Amino acid sequence: MQVKTLIGAAAALFAMLSAAAQASGLAGVQVSGCWVRTMPATLPSSAYFTIKNDADKPVSLKGVDAPAFGMVMMHQTQSNGSTSRMVHVDALDVPAHSTLQFAPGGYHVMLEQPQHALKVGTTIPLTLNFGAAGKLDVQCELRPASAPAH
Repeated sequence: MQVKTLIGAAAALFAMLSAAAQASGLAGVQVSGCWVRTMPATLPSSAYFTIKNDADKPVSLKGVDAPAFGMVMMHQTQSNGSTSRMVHVDALDVPAHSTLQFAPGGYHVMLEQPQHALKVGTTIPLTLNFGAAGKLDVQCELRPASAPAH
């Protein structure tokens, strides 16, 4: 009898979460592979992930929150010959049925002013803000500064 109750509760929870995602306008939007390249406290760290939009409408990433850091900004690395520079990005569109990659050498989330020591191998939360469409929470693995891009 308890197994049926647990299965019923799990099904109800799944239905509520699905309805909440649809109501927020983020149905079909997923974030995967989130990781943070940790640096010493005096240097900025960076977060990387993939946003997949399987929905029929585009979504726009307006910002990212990271409670473990005092300052969070979206950037794009732009290369021109032998020089590279980081450019602040206010928002990024993810077209319908497409993917947006945050990866070393491209888009990334700059994380500055860590609120506490970061321990490689643990995770920290990020919240991706899609404006009126809603927010998505994701856990990001902390990796060493020497971590290769995947």
